[in-house]
Amino acid sequence: MTTLPKCPSCSSAYTYEDAQMYVCPECGNEWPMTAAESAEVDSVVRDAFGNVLIDGDSVTVIKDLKIKGSSLVVKVGTKVRNIRIVSGDHDIDCKIDGIGAMQLKSEFVKKA
Repeated sequence: MTTLPKCPSCSSAYTYEDAQMYVCPECGNEWPMTAAESAEVDSVVRDAFGNVLIDGDSVTVIKDLKIKGSSLVVKVGTKVRNIRIVSGDHDIDCKIDGIGAMQLKSEFVKKA
């Protein structure tokens, strides 16, 4: 017996196959089988220009970034070395000189 993927919308375990689609009876969501198989592969993190980022890369900030809860700002052109890719909304974990440890979104950096 094969295990079917959970619904990407509501995480229901009661999905079923219908032709080339998976269907969720709880929320009515339908998605193609090929999308389910590709979702299991680790997601690739890309910078603002589409370059693939990996652990240990150096990136440059392309926009002034205000830091919540502080008066500090990460300026355009700030170079960040030795990044780590993490899962979540902010997908880059790093240390910035003069500021400290923080997380960045990949859409605000470019590969150096």
